[in-house]
Order: sequence, then structure tokens, then C-alpha cells
Amino acid sequence: MSAKKVDVLKKEVLACSRWLSAHGYFGTLQGTGGNVSVRIDDAMIITPTTHSYEAMTPDDLCLLDFDLHRRTGSLPPSVEAAMHVSVYRKRPEIGAVVHTHQVFASIFALINRPIPALFDEVAFKLGEVVDIIPYALSGSSELAANVAGKVENQAHAYIIQNHGALLLGADLAEAWLNAELLEKVCQSYYYALTTGDKVGALPDTIQNVIREIRYYLREEKIKELAK
Repeated sequence: MSAKKVDVLKKEVLACSRWLSAHGYFGTLQGTGGNVSVRIDDAMIITPTTHSYEAMTPDDLCLLDFDLHRRTGSLPPSVEAAMHVSVYRKRPEIGAVVHTHQVFASIFALINRPIPALFDEVAFKLGEVVDIIPYALSGSSELAANVAGKVENQAHAYIIQNHGALLLGADLAEAWLNAELLEKVCQSYYYALTTGDKVGALPDTIQNVIREIRYYLREEKIKELAK
């Protein structure tokens, strides 16, 4: 990997992290929750642990291999680094991971309720269902294992029970956008549920079409990466 590419990706990760923090996606505006990573060859760039995003610089970000050995970075990596690695190992087409504590997704993390396919444009991006990853302590090997066991369903968004959300993308721009899409659908679903009326999901025929298209696009991406 080139040093220039690493520098570019570090700046992109920092820009994404600062935006997510400033817009409340990390739970608090002044806190240090949440984390962002991008894959680069056989390694990843990831945000450091317990460090202000406002004060963070590109040099503070960590470059780790998939055995969590640090190659560069002046600060300790996110405690959730193993969780990010578990995604990259299971999903070769995924190039970026965003872990958030966004408000409306967190509501469904507390009530342990998946999000069904409600809007076709969201389902195309996130998957037919935003499923629940079972709870385990933050930063634990158990949580990484729970994530690895769930991401095989090929979705791009998950809710971690009593914790937050996990967004995936082919690149950072996609994972970043998926965080916004998840918050949109969680907010809409929450307000729809408060009416007491039945909330209608997309017809099964449409969900089947979405599933087939998403599978095709994933296989094409994997073939492209294998070249």
C-alpha cells in the first residue's frame, strides 16, 4: 500500500467521523463514542479510542493489520477494532464500517426489534431487514463473534442490542450514507408505531426482487475485487 493512499484515506475517515460526531450520530456531541474504519489491502485504518473527534488529526488514526497489530498511529485503536475486523473477514466486498450510537436506531436496540423492509430505496441499500446483533460487552471478543455470525445475511445495516448500530459499505461514502438512511427508516418506523395502526412492509414480491438484485450486485463486486 502506498503512503499517499493511506494519508488520503485517513483524511476521509476523519472527515466522516467529525461529521457523524457533529450531527449526533455518536450519541453525544462532545463525547468520543462510535468508530469508523476503512479497509486498505490486508489492513484497516480505524479511529483511536477515547479521543475527541474535534481535536483528532489524521496522524492520530491507526493502521492495523487484521491480527490487530498496529503499523502506524500515535494513539491506541478503538476498542471495537476486533468487531470491524470480523466484518472484513466475513465480507470481502465491504470496504468501510461505521459504528454509531444514533438516537432512533438506539431505540430499536433497546426494544430489541428489527426493522422490516419499509421503503424500497432504503431496502436496496440496507437490505430487506435491519436485523439485531445479540448483546455482548463493548470491545469484547464475544461481540466480535456475534457480529461475525450475523453479517453473513449480506445486509449493510444492523442494530446491536442495547448498544447502537453498525453500517457497512463498499466504500466509506456508502457506509456513511447508510448511517443516514438507517436513521431515516428508524425514525419513520418509530413514529408509525406510535400511531397504533398496522405498519405495512413492502410486498413479498418486491422484497424478493430487491434480494435478487442485491445478491447479483454483491457477486459482481466480489468478482471485480478478485481480478
